Amino acid sequence: MNKVRKGVLWLLTLVMIISAVPGSAFAQYDVSQNTYIDARKTLSGKTGEKTTLNLIFTNKAGYDLKGVAVMFDKGVARDEFEATSDAAEETAVSNGSMFPFEISSSTFDAKILGTVKQDSSKTFSLTARVRRDLSEGYYTVPLLIKTGGDEFRRERVNIWITKSSGTTASGSTDGTIQFELGENQSTPFGTYPSVMDYNMNVRNSSELTAFDVNIRMTLDQDSTKFPFDINDGNYTKHYDRIGGGETVAVPYSLSIRKEVYSGYYPIAFTIEYRDSTEGDVQKAQGTFYVKIQNKEKEEDTKEFNANDRTKARLIVDGFKTNPETVYAGDEFELTLYMKNASENVAASNILFSLESEKVSDSAVFTTDSSSSAIVVNSLGAGQTTDVKVKMRAGAWVDQRTYSLTINEKYDSPEFKNAEEKVSVNIPVRQEARLNTGTIDIMPDSISVGSETNVMFPINNTGKVLLYNVMVNFVGDTIQQTSTYVGNIKPGETGNVDAMVTGSAATADDGKIKVLITYEDENGVVSDPIEKEITLTVTEASDIDTGMEDIGVSPADAAPQGIARYRRIIIGAVIVILAAGLTGAVIILKKRKMKKAEAEEGVEDEI
Repeated sequence: MNKVRKGVLWLLTLVMIISAVPGSAFAQYDVSQNTYIDARKTLSGKTGEKTTLNLIFTNKAGYDLKGVAVMFDKGVARDEFEATSDAAEETAVSNGSMFPFEISSSTFDAKILGTVKQDSSKTFSLTARVRRDLSEGYYTVPLLIKTGGDEFRRERVNIWITKSSGTTASGSTDGTIQFELGENQSTPFGTYPSVMDYNMNVRNSSELTAFDVNIRMTLDQDSTKFPFDINDGNYTKHYDRIGGGETVAVPYSLSIRKEVYSGYYPIAFTIEYRDSTEGDVQKAQGTFYVKIQNKEKEEDTKEFNANDRTKARLIVDGFKTNPETVYAGDEFELTLYMKNASENVAASNILFSLESEKVSDSAVFTTDSSSSAIVVNSLGAGQTTDVKVKMRAGAWVDQRTYSLTINEKYDSPEFKNAEEKVSVNIPVRQEARLNTGTIDIMPDSISVGSETNVMFPINNTGKVLLYNVMVNFVGDTIQQTSTYVGNIKPGETGNVDAMVTGSAATADDGKIKVLITYEDENGVVSDPIEKEITLTVTEASDIDTGMEDIGVSPADAAPQGIARYRRIIIGAVIVILAAGLTGAVIILKKRKMKKAEAEEGVEDEI
């Protein structure tokens, strides 16, 4: 028996060696053989990076399943290890063809789905890091499914692996924080014309807290991609914070489109967040499935119609705006690169008419000319033409992306007056605006080393949030200082209360600069907005109050100048005053004696 087992392992090793040629792509597994698991779209990953496999479990068993769990198949990984470890040293090669992920203590942890009712589905995800030594190509991922009790089933899905460039692209989920969508919940189900009310579970699968979280639903006017009416201007849900491991239920209430067909629809989400209160904005991507019940797709069994003939296909191959960033209220030039995507059908007599998205019955984009129609004489198969038009974005709109529909009417050799429409999405930004109230300085004159209190309000008069507002005080006569005001919402006010310390005496007009900065939603710091205040700084005073006996003078402070002879002068003045007083007394006594003698002489004569 051991010989047979070793023979099988040797054969497996030989197959892996042959398939380990660089750049080879392994054969794809037929996922239609699966009973429960479907990937909906091709899974992909990069060597050395974490990848998240978004999968869907559908109960086709004919009865409710309880205790459902899905995990990576540990047995397949063990077989691959044993095959390589039992082989001779010179042939011991493991190329990951059986299990393409790195193995850690948590790799084979089960994803618990719980109870899945008959004919219903649940979305879930498994995360693992792709092996660094893999060649580029298709690999199969082995899955082990527990369907209740001791019943297990093995199924597989395909994954396309490419070589990592060494850097993580913008928007990758391989950041510090990851989010899982739709865990532990059934796929939401809706029937036209009812309004579909449901919650989407969003779990922070990391151990870190995510701050300033914005969960943005990706909209699309194509009903084959997005089954709901776009009634609101903004489908972004904001959360101040989502803790590590925390799950939030994000509520939605959406109307199903009349023209959509029955089936599953993947709804894409972009999640913007910060990994700290003052960190940069980071992004993660996710997909959540909903199920719609409406009309079934019609079979192509209609009778022949004269208009059912080959026609050209005109698409938007790209576009640009000048300036690149469109601000509300400003004019810009829109260049559309219109392409005839047909391989062999030309188009002629082409009329492009532009139709803007409306908000409150007013068009977001308007043209300066009276007409928004552009005529192109012809466009051959595979050719591209530039369509330019000057437009203006409404000054009153909110900061977000708005759609512009291009209605097409054209002729093809076998099809006259064909009508189609395509659309582009143009981001519109609002200028950040602020002003300040009266700046109070108390007191407005200080000495070196003393402080004064500066207070004033900052008003957000624009339509966008001002992030991380800072105020800096700069001048030659003060110690440079700054104060943090924080975020200021549109229409609200932030208050500045700062202490400024004098460092040098004022030698000019006493002007002090007040520099106000803020950040946008991408963390880009604005140019400083400059204000001025007047503050007089004087030298520190050393005034003699004549009360030396009250205070205690420093023992090592020697008198300077005339103060050195102060005691001598005071003593001399006292001696002079005493001598003058004595002399005056003697003179007065002598005068009194002479007067008395004169009076006695008169009496004797009488």
